[in-house]
Amino acid sequence: MIRKKFRQMLLTQILSAMTVTICMMIDSIMIGRFLGVDSMAAYGLATPVLLVFAALGAMISAGIQVVCGKTMGSGDEKGTNACYTVSILLAMGIAAFALFLVFVVPDQLCMLLGAGSPEPGNQVFRLTRDYLMGFIVGAPAFLFAQIMVPYVQVTGQQNRLIAAVLVMTVTDVGLDLLNVFTFKGGMLGMGLASSISYYVALAIGLTYFLSRKCLFRFRIKSLSRKITADLLRNGIPTVINQVSLVLMVYLFNQILLGAGGKLPVAAYSVISTISNICYSFGSGIAAVALTLSSIFYGDEDRTSLYDLVRIMTSYAFVINLGVTVVVLLAAPLLVGLFLTNPDAKDLAVLGLRLFSLCLMPCSLNTTFKNFYQGTDRIPLTELISVLQNFALPVTYAFILSRFIGATGVWLAFLCGETTAFVILSCIVWHRNGKPAVSAEAYAMLKDEIGVPAKDCFEVTVRSREEVEKASLAVSEFCKARGEGERLSFYVALCVEELANNIVNYGFSKDNGDHSIDIRYVKKNGAHVLRIRDDCEHFDPLAYLELYSVEDPAAHIGIRMVMSMVKDARYINSLGLNNLSLTF
Repeated sequence: MIRKKFRQMLLTQILSAMTVTICMMIDSIMIGRFLGVDSMAAYGLATPVLLVFAALGAMISAGIQVVCGKTMGSGDEKGTNACYTVSILLAMGIAAFALFLVFVVPDQLCMLLGAGSPEPGNQVFRLTRDYLMGFIVGAPAFLFAQIMVPYVQVTGQQNRLIAAVLVMTVTDVGLDLLNVFTFKGGMLGMGLASSISYYVALAIGLTYFLSRKCLFRFRIKSLSRKITADLLRNGIPTVINQVSLVLMVYLFNQILLGAGGKLPVAAYSVISTISNICYSFGSGIAAVALTLSSIFYGDEDRTSLYDLVRIMTSYAFVINLGVTVVVLLAAPLLVGLFLTNPDAKDLAVLGLRLFSLCLMPCSLNTTFKNFYQGTDRIPLTELISVLQNFALPVTYAFILSRFIGATGVWLAFLCGETTAFVILSCIVWHRNGKPAVSAEAYAMLKDEIGVPAKDCFEVTVRSREEVEKASLAVSEFCKARGEGERLSFYVALCVEELANNIVNYGFSKDNGDHSIDIRYVKKNGAHVLRIRDDCEHFDPLAYLELYSVEDPAAHIGIRMVMSMVKDARYINSLGLNNLSLTF
């Protein structure tokens, strides 16, 4: 079930990561080819503002993935609504500040960005201000679209998200073309084209958030200092990651200028643009790992976390191996889209090929970094970010460029990512007391998470026959651990009744390949049975309450189960039904 859900979420995350990059790349190509050098310079000067707001949006989004994942995994509805409310208020605050900055003090901002003074003959200044004003109109939609992604993911609304991403891309490209060839709106029009595309994507997402089916509720009363602090704390590693990348790019440019002048810098610009597309595959895998690890961590489900490590590493290896092969073969064609100078092209082709070799270790580092963020190892996440995105590659680039020029900078990607993974492995081995390559070792879960294997019963069933076997097995499990005859009978009966209902009514609604995960644990004196299935959304608690006034003999199975338990909680996360019963 986890592998299936990972695969379903992965395409959405890759497309989401790739689309923003593609839109920026298309904007860059359109501006450079049709609006001239001054417009391209203005776009470059305005880019830091775009990156800052992207980083702030990414910070909130990452915080949501962790905090909302944990609250939903533990069935904390109040905490989930608090996270939802806090994230919306944060996005509103940042958007309001952005609008104030650009519309109230635009000249000061442009001067700060290096566009010069607002003199009549300074075209770059005017174009920079025009683009910022067009783009910042979409700041609210830009930020809300970013925070919308994790909420849509955890509710299993992947199709809606894919539609929003694709429509946004098509809208942006179409409006760019109209602006250049029909409206002649210049840089203001280019900025507005991006803004409108973000509002279109947001509108598609809002069809869920404004519907009755939405799992989240905006409640000012649910505001919590703890949730706010947790959201920001779990989002900070993303900011550190972005800052590290910006510093690395700046220092790489300085090293390349000293090693060979403008040609290697131009080559690096092309490599950076193409690399952002390549990174989308690894960052998509890492984003899914962050969401799932947060949910399983909130549920204290060690088995699922170990399975997640196996799945995410295998996907990181296979997918990035394929991307590496494609880039190695297609490097001349890709570089040719951007450069015509033969010397610059040769430098960029070599650099791109050497860069592609780092994709696999980079994806592993990023995926584990997000996994550790989701399992509450924030310092380790921050350490990996600084090592892989700044300290190690810059150090290698500085040293190797002294001996082999620009080629040393290209090799710094591979050397830095590989060394970062070696350091991570050493940390894992030190914690385990010996070299180990197992999922259990690299997960590095805290000892207090979950329960020992002897106190946990887990099984996956796909038929009535398997349900019957699971019912008998969980009864024997309880008896073997000294539980009373009554409790053993209750747990077995609940498994049989609920799982058979899912097989009879859930499996039959479509021709899909469904399964049920049954998990029974004893922790801190509590006996908890969790039943998870991947069928159509169905809340038995709400259903029972809805029909409570009808014939008491109706729905006798669910009524009987509820009479046996002390507490019952239902939550739908990732499109999966999760029912937890406490005896």
